[in-house]
Amino acid sequence: MKSLVDHLSQYAAYHRDPRNIATHFIGIPLIVLAVAVLLSRPQWAGGWLSPAVLVSLASAWFYLRLELRLGVLMTVLLGLCVWAGHALAQQSTGIWLASGIGMFVVGWAIQFVGHHYEGRKPAFVDDVTGLIVGPLFVVAELAFLLGMRHELKEQIEARAGGVRVNPKRAAV
Repeated sequence: MKSLVDHLSQYAAYHRDPRNIATHFIGIPLIVLAVAVLLSRPQWAGGWLSPAVLVSLASAWFYLRLELRLGVLMTVLLGLCVWAGHALAQQSTGIWLASGIGMFVVGWAIQFVGHHYEGRKPAFVDDVTGLIVGPLFVVAELAFLLGMRHELKEQIEARAGGVRVNPKRAAV
């Protein structure tokens, strides 16, 4: 199994432009929340179990196996998304679908704007695990912005390079 540094470095190699990273702070949470919303129907076992819960548990297991600290944080964030998803799933079908599909489309549109600046395709095109690593990347980048996890940042940058504006897309 790849390590935390392996996964984040591979993903970071596709995300070195700060404008692309910034779009991921909006796009990825919208996509994760949208998936939680859309998978919150149907609900079983008195309403507490849904496909969203099952996918979140599997994702949490993946994150916890990589690292306990980030895994616990990701588990809490996924739990909040599932809670919001279940709340929206209780609304009318129109509101539930419009919310889920709307967030999903807007989130991906923002992602593709960021990759335009990057001048590179999204990581998941080459490796589907990029879809699960993306949310973890955003949380790690937030930690770096807050001055935390210096050693992790240094390890990732040693492999993927530092954050820099793509000079071919600087004037875009």
